[in-house]
Amino acid sequence: MTEPYKLLPEQRPRLRALGLKIGHHPPGPLNAITDVQGVRVGHATLVSGEGPLVPGKGPVRTGVTAVLPSENVFFERVLCGAFVLNGAGELSGLTQVQEWGVLETPILLTNTMTVGKVSDATVKWMTKHFPGIAQEWDVVIPVVGECDDSFLNDSVGRHIRSEHVYHAIEKAAPGEVTEGSVGAGTGMVTCDFKSGIGTSSRVVTIETEEGPLQHTIGVLVLSNFGVRRNLRIDGVPVGEILEPEFDHLSKRRSNYGSIICVVATDAPLLPNQLTRLSKRAALGIGRAGSYAAHGSGEIVFAFSTANKVPRETKHTFAKLDVLLDRHLAAHYEAVIEATEEAIVNSLCTAGDMTGQGGNFAPGLPHDRIVAIMKRYRGG
Repeated sequence: MTEPYKLLPEQRPRLRALGLKIGHHPPGPLNAITDVQGVRVGHATLVSGEGPLVPGKGPVRTGVTAVLPSENVFFERVLCGAFVLNGAGELSGLTQVQEWGVLETPILLTNTMTVGKVSDATVKWMTKHFPGIAQEWDVVIPVVGECDDSFLNDSVGRHIRSEHVYHAIEKAAPGEVTEGSVGAGTGMVTCDFKSGIGTSSRVVTIETEEGPLQHTIGVLVLSNFGVRRNLRIDGVPVGEILEPEFDHLSKRRSNYGSIICVVATDAPLLPNQLTRLSKRAALGIGRAGSYAAHGSGEIVFAFSTANKVPRETKHTFAKLDVLLDRHLAAHYEAVIEATEEAIVNSLCTAGDMTGQGGNFAPGLPHDRIVAIMKRYRGG
């Protein structure tokens, strides 16, 4: 490895560790997308160099994040859906998964300029592990999402290589998810504060004729949108309050940024229901302060682990469990809450970062956030 997998300073506390929370539904045990059983997350983080930008050399502030829906999504495909709130962004492979309603590859997140390299590396990884691709079975089109990290990173240098993608996929694990300036989130900025990867979850309990039924909804975001004055936390205009304190710092002037949101659930939902769930996640993005600017991309992708669509079977039919639409109201509310909290977690956990050309993204000031929230909430 020419570039090490850099370990940044220890992750800062999440929102709930500050004594704050969002919403009414309880989080899962980890308050993470990995609360949905079978889901795994892995990162490769690249940080090197400092000083003036030298395209092709650095400074480097970037990475790759992998989300795996199951142990073997190629053979046990999962149902999926998506929603594009604003399309000035990319989620490669989206056309096919929207057409078929099934996901058969890992989901990879990275920076805008390396989508092609990450997609190519994912193809190489998959054809190595499933050599029948393009012969015994169809070709694959990986799902790869992006946000633009060029404020802090030498994005033109396209420093992501195949081994970084392999690392993110192969190191993907259940359990706690590292957040903030890690993986694809290494160089990301939200509302002019340092951000990156964030995650959250909710447990939904619904009453049915058969008795209480519980489902988990988990969200992971690659957050990179917005301007400081619009940042809101649980409805409180914290960005507007903080703006005078930080307005002297450099910030993005012509780039509003984007967000990729990945939603996972163990609720047995059909593709159209997962698309509807994705639309509600977009409401959570709006609650955090996004207005989906002309040049931004707000793309949501959702999958359910409840049903598997086998690649190989002697059967003609596959039987699926399906939750009826009339029971989905709580799921809609929960995904909005989890999306907003995932975005805030991406901000809370990321610290100060100086990137290419001396561009600086400050970490969210925890003490000020707590004081502002308590003042507004009467705590």
